[in-house]
Order: sequence, then C-alpha cells, then structure tokens
Amino acid sequence: MMGTLAAGLAGKKIATFEDRYWADVEGDVENISNVLKITKIRVTYHLKIPAEKNDEAEEVFSSYIKLCPAAQSIIGCIDIKDNLVIEDIIRKEKL
Repeated sequence: MMGTLAAGLAGKKIATFEDRYWADVEGDVENISNVLKITKIRVTYHLKIPAEKNDEAEEVFSSYIKLCPAAQSIIGCIDIKDNLVIEDIIRKEKL
C-alpha cells in the first residue's frame, strides 16, 4: 500500500524520501471460531511536502487504494482504514 501511494505521489513530482514519508500501522487480530484472523488494519501515512503540493497529494491519496494490489487482495476480508497527515515543509530558496 505504501509503495502504491508513493508511486502515485512520484507521478505528481512529490518526493517520498525516508525523512518525509512514513506510515504508522496497527492491526487487530481476533479469535474467530478458534482461528486467529487479522480483521482490521489502520494506516496513517505521514507526508512532509510544500503547501502548494497538498491538493495533488490529497488527489493521489483519494484513489491509490483502487490501484493497490495488496489492498485489493484483502478488501472484503480485512477492514482497512487509512488517512493521510500532511505537514508543510518550507522550501529554502537559494539566494
């Protein structure tokens, strides 16, 4: 999922360097008829970008999951909740 989102962001010329893009992931495992199953996954993506790229990042985020092989493989079996936290990074202009 993270790679699919990163690829979409790259298409909009939004860098996903390690210090500017990461995810916090949690999941729930439940005992269903004596079988442990992953039932929920929660992903919070963090992205540091210039403010002028916010709309493009939101656009990519709104549709990446439909293109993600991993997510599409488990949707219907595991509940996926995702969100995107954008932090403004100020560009330093060369003088």
